[in-house]
Amino acid sequence: MRTYSLFTILLLCLAILLIDIAAFYWLQSITKLIPSVLLKTIINILFWSFTVGLISAIIVLKIKLDDINPKRKQLLISSLYGLTISSFIPKFLFVIIISILFFSNYIFSEKESLIIIPLIGLFSGFLPFYIVMYSIFKAVYHFKIHRHKIEFSNLPKSFDGLKIVQISDLHLGSFNYRYKVLEKAIKLINDLHPDLIFFTGDLVNNYAWELVGWDKVFKKLIAKKGKYAIFGNHDYGDYSQWNSDEEKEENLNKIKKFYKNIDFKLLLNTSEIIQINQDKIVVIGIENWGKPPFKQYGDLQKALKNTSDIVFKILLSHDPNHWNEEVIDATDITLTLSGHTHGMQAAINFKNNSWSPIKYKYKHWAGLYQHNNQSLYVNRGLGWLGFPGRLGMRPEITLIKLKRKE
Repeated sequence: MRTYSLFTILLLCLAILLIDIAAFYWLQSITKLIPSVLLKTIINILFWSFTVGLISAIIVLKIKLDDINPKRKQLLISSLYGLTISSFIPKFLFVIIISILFFSNYIFSEKESLIIIPLIGLFSGFLPFYIVMYSIFKAVYHFKIHRHKIEFSNLPKSFDGLKIVQISDLHLGSFNYRYKVLEKAIKLINDLHPDLIFFTGDLVNNYAWELVGWDKVFKKLIAKKGKYAIFGNHDYGDYSQWNSDEEKEENLNKIKKFYKNIDFKLLLNTSEIIQINQDKIVVIGIENWGKPPFKQYGDLQKALKNTSDIVFKILLSHDPNHWNEEVIDATDITLTLSGHTHGMQAAINFKNNSWSPIKYKYKHWAGLYQHNNQSLYVNRGLGWLGFPGRLGMRPEITLIKLKRKE
């Protein structure tokens, strides 16, 4: 998980304070409609108690961060992240909307503005608060199956109709050992009767101890022809402090052992040939390859070794930037499967179109992309990191059915 400087944290706290001052100013236009002085006082006390408490908690957590047990640290960071978002966004929208209404005198008469504007302002703050709460307590576990049928002219006949399930970015530490939450996703996957299951990285947030007990859950996954996985940027432990290189390496080896225990073959710059009758395809898995500041452990040329005679190639590569940088127009890889972006865990959806601010950072950030005869699918992630919710970006299980194009 990315860390921020104390200066950045103080700027965040200043932004929270300024928005709360503005929100409190406009809140008075609403509380003045309440006849009880006692009730007004209670509302004011609660408002500032929450503000002071939140800002104090953020600053104390930053100062004490290195001394906190890692298991508690993840929970505290996610909780404060959720509280900050659920407080800041509704208040920000409340301030913007009620300010516009009050300074647009031609919309309401003076008498109407005394009642209507405060009520509209209150609604404008409550609605986003409700949406954020829904995203945290409901949508984050509301798994969605995205189904795609993709045609390929070079797909061997024996693989026509092959069903692939892709999952990505579990970040199991964020689930805090709530095993039953993901058992629903496991059932959804098994009900699809996949031939292959691919996991495209970020199994954990940082530590191997996040995996305790999860083997019993993921052993239930069934695939007719195999289960394969790769590492994501979080799986290497690069975002944590270690007492030694040996300790970090031991952490990585425990994650590798977990995959073995759940019958997933881990592809680390390696490939695996899958054969049906006399036809073959190859699954290629590389270690994480990303643009700076993300490290580039991946070695595509090493992974492609001894695959030149196999026409249909599937690449598992965690970061979708890799497709644009090293795959298209440079290799004969037909299908690439990635994750990493989470779709920012937030999007605005209208009919079949989605928009998310993450598109300004990643050219390919969610869904299916095609370039000539090469395809990329970016999974939106099954877990979450940082903000403990999903706004218009439900956790994804991808079903891809391969079809031979005649």
